[in-house]
Amino acid sequence: MSKTNNGRFFEDYSVGDILHHAVPRTVSGGERALYHMLYPARHALHSSDEFARACGLPASPLDDFAAFHLVFGKTVPDVSLNAVANLGYGEGRWLLPVYAGDTLRSESEVIGVKQNSNGKTGVVWVRTRGINQRDEVVLEYVRWVMVRKNDLDAPAPVTVLPMLAKSLTVDQLAIPAELDFTDYDFALAGETHRLGDYQVGEKVDHVDGVTIEEAEHMMATRLWQNTAKVHFDASNRATNNTDGQRLIYGGHVISMARALSFNGLANAQMIVGLNSGAHTNPCFRGDTIRAWSEVLETAQTDAPGVGAIRLRLVATKDCVAPDTRQDAFPLRGGDGKYLSDVLLDLDYWALMPT
Repeated sequence: MSKTNNGRFFEDYSVGDILHHAVPRTVSGGERALYHMLYPARHALHSSDEFARACGLPASPLDDFAAFHLVFGKTVPDVSLNAVANLGYGEGRWLLPVYAGDTLRSESEVIGVKQNSNGKTGVVWVRTRGINQRDEVVLEYVRWVMVRKNDLDAPAPVTVLPMLAKSLTVDQLAIPAELDFTDYDFALAGETHRLGDYQVGEKVDHVDGVTIEEAEHMMATRLWQNTAKVHFDASNRATNNTDGQRLIYGGHVISMARALSFNGLANAQMIVGLNSGAHTNPCFRGDTIRAWSEVLETAQTDAPGVGAIRLRLVATKDCVAPDTRQDAFPLRGGDGKYLSDVLLDLDYWALMPT
């Protein structure tokens, strides 16, 4: 009997399966430092203990997407080791801040399956929860993944498509009980813009671009213990009749775009909801990422001085910055499909001072 793990294939999943993912991880200040090294992350609440304390928190929490990557990475050996692509996200909620000293583990439930018409792959939907040492759920989200079949003669399962909400409502967002933006320091945060300064429909060009390097991507996937073959093994993609290049982890693109969004959205501090997200085209080393955001919704919350802003974050590659004078932020072509230079389309909620 083999003692090694070749990962699950599409035919190995059944709706209702509970996957307990291995290797809990205790978070330290090292994760914060490495995250800020890999991405130009500058949001003050995640950078300074003193700034966080002035906002009512006991210390600066781990960046929200760093917590996401830690929880996500643990799921890879059981969910996406044999994935062709990670297709999308929904119903994501950050329920509790993660601090240095917390220990995280992950578990997932299979909530949907559908074999593709080619008979060689299928899509698997899972709901994943990140749990701390006190058995508290700190993060939950749904993602769906295209996975290869190992036995092409295995019968197709009964299709189960989960019903997912298009977006979270404000009352579904979990706001830390102690969070207080009443005395928020805009000078230290880096911008003066508060919730009332943003209008629904407004688009913000984040100006800067970052070229993706192979080395930083490899460091990131190792940091998050993401072992998906498409990110590490170029021969894997060559064997499967693709380009023979290692795919850049989609979460790497998310974090890069979020970091770039500081320029124009420096006060969108904590991410608390992930409504939807899609990796619309592959990203490879040498691609230059730019980002822009659209304001979809704003709302007040019951927390003192704390508002919520819903944003659409779009990352593109190898294109010039959009022409803000003509409101030219291209996303889809005339056929309704995403343009080839669009990498990411992410819809999320963040907390911002009112």
